[in-house]
Amino acid sequence: MAQLNITLDQDEMLRLLADDAGGAFAALLQESLNGLLRAESAEQLRAAPYERTDERTDCRNGTRERSLTTRIGTIELRVPRHRNAPFKTLVFENYKRSEAALITTMAEMVVAGVSTAKVGRVMREICGKPFSKQAVSEACAELDAAVEAFRRRPIGPGRLFVMVDATYVKVREDHRVVPKALMVAIALNSSGRKEVIGFELADREETATWKAFLASLRERGLSDVRMFTSDAHEGITSALGEVFPDVAWQRCQAHLARNIADAAPKRLREGLRSELAEMFNCGSLEEAAARRDEIIADYSEEAPDAVKRLDEGFGDAMTVMALPEEMRRCTRTSNYLERLNREIKRRAKVVGIFPNAASAVRLMGAVLMEENDRWSAMGKIYYAPACRELDERRADLVVIARRQQDLRKAA
Repeated sequence: MAQLNITLDQDEMLRLLADDAGGAFAALLQESLNGLLRAESAEQLRAAPYERTDERTDCRNGTRERSLTTRIGTIELRVPRHRNAPFKTLVFENYKRSEAALITTMAEMVVAGVSTAKVGRVMREICGKPFSKQAVSEACAELDAAVEAFRRRPIGPGRLFVMVDATYVKVREDHRVVPKALMVAIALNSSGRKEVIGFELADREETATWKAFLASLRERGLSDVRMFTSDAHEGITSALGEVFPDVAWQRCQAHLARNIADAAPKRLREGLRSELAEMFNCGSLEEAAARRDEIIADYSEEAPDAVKRLDEGFGDAMTVMALPEEMRRCTRTSNYLERLNREIKRRAKVVGIFPNAASAVRLMGAVLMEENDRWSAMGKIYYAPACRELDERRADLVVIARRQQDLRKAA
């Protein structure tokens, strides 16, 4: 083990401590590490500088300068050079780890919603070294492997309910700024917890892109799903019918309620929303149908378009009534996914325009990984008795799925 001797100028250190405590510690660390490098060199050569001894193994050949960025600033090291055999030191193994820690810190700050320019300024304050926006963006590329492993991991059975939706982010492509659809799927599993099971960036929302995305989930092992929940986007419903024909579809009640209210005169919307909420909260399908008929009777003259939307969307929005009551509230809307999409939008707003599609996948993937980890520590949404009751009703859900398929074909 190399013996380390450090010589410090007392007056200089006291002045630094008085004027710049951070600089004093940086100077102390710099002198310590340079002393360590000299000691390691002497140990490898088996001779001190200018020492003549039969045990000497090589000769010194000057030094080279190397900067090292640490948490207390950037310091300059004088690395010994040997004439014949290369000089070896443990300092640079630690340097690599420190550099990796800084890169990880920068990436984590961007994922947390801090702009790349601000990250660069913060890291300069921490390290005494400037980091450009480009350098921060390149540091974030370290996330690629983790994000790719997350989005391609096996899914397997046990995902009882799946919600799908898309949100849009801005990406620079071919010297233009274009919107890209980020398609996301989350599941409620047999343990009663939420999890992100997939995401994909596409040029647009359409049947072909949704079909490819859903097929990729199936290829990764998604099976035995009891019900999908989404809005009534034609691309989603058509793709679900092709990829998962025997799985029932629940039309998001929140989306349907907005669609119905938007078709009514403004003066009627508040009352209509209240009555729709009562209908959706009914304890049975028969009660909900009776309440629907009352709403249609009340609004048919003044809001015919709204009534038409209610009549056409009621059946698909009531698939949830075939589930155990404990599972209805959490699956009747895609609100869990809507909240997740708002978080994605918040983080994306900090970036503004992604420089390319890969950077959008990287950052949004990291955000989804973070949310998935947070969800895993949250409480259960439902419990084992509800899951057992759901198994008993599986045949009813298959019947609903096939009826929905027939209606789509007849449309």
